[in-house]
Amino acid sequence: MALKIKYKEVEFGVGDKIRVVQKIAEADGKSRESIFEGMVIGIKGRSPGKTFTVRRIAEGGIGVERIFPLELPSLERIVVVKQGTSGVKRAKLYYTRKKSPTEVEMIFKKAAIRMKSGEKKENKSSRKTG
Repeated sequence: MALKIKYKEVEFGVGDKIRVVQKIAEADGKSRESIFEGMVIGIKGRSPGKTFTVRRIAEGGIGVERIFPLELPSLERIVVVKQGTSGVKRAKLYYTRKKSPTEVEMIFKKAAIRMKSGEKKENKSSRKTG
């Protein structure tokens, strides 16, 4: 069970809010970019067949999930919008399907609190006592 995954130079994990940019070829020879932004709720598989699931809330409060293979040729880039990995305790966040969007935002708040407390601990340990 992986908590983090690396795609090209970008490392993201379960609980992060990411933006997936996919290049789609149209019928008339043109291509366009499709953007899907949401929270990573799971990472599965091993290296050639590794996939990650992204969930977002669409209009009307409907949850939309997409599963992206990591080796997908049309996958252009992934951008991490918000860090949330340090705010989760599980490898799969399927329980968020039943939560409201405000309850899901607590993951990002917990991650921010843990990041701040981690910085304070580093500052205390880096000081020399003399």
